[in-house]
Amino acid sequence: MTPLGAGPSTSQATGHVVAYIDGGARGNPGPAGYGVRIEHADGTLIDQFCDSIGVATNNVAEYRGLLAALEYAAAHGYPGVTVRSDSLLLVKQMLGEYRVKHPGLQPLHRAAKALALGFRRVTFEHVDRALNAHADRLANDAMDRSQK
Repeated sequence: MTPLGAGPSTSQATGHVVAYIDGGARGNPGPAGYGVRIEHADGTLIDQFCDSIGVATNNVAEYRGLLAALEYAAAHGYPGVTVRSDSLLLVKQMLGEYRVKHPGLQPLHRAAKALALGFRRVTFEHVDRALNAHADRLANDAMDRSQK
């Protein structure tokens, strides 16, 4: 994981945060990566990071971004998180509205559900791609590094 922000201002964070996540692959599968932007509820940046994950599908990359965001929020003591993603599939699967049929996504989905149980409140929201531009840029940066 490549940190890009200043990090949280305290060692024990308080409050609800918003995590914008994105993942992608150049080719499907292909060189893949994810990006995560963590904000306070008022939109101020807490941290942002990305990572290349080798060759994977775009949906695997989306889930890896989700896992990274939830792990970050848990590690920094945030009691609640709103996850915003432009992946309708991921959001619907996390809300239980779509089944997770692909065997490669099932363990990632289970891991995300398990992490979500550690928070007082987790919500998942589908957002338009334009509202997810920061996370998209980070995911593209990670994919660029993956291709080198």
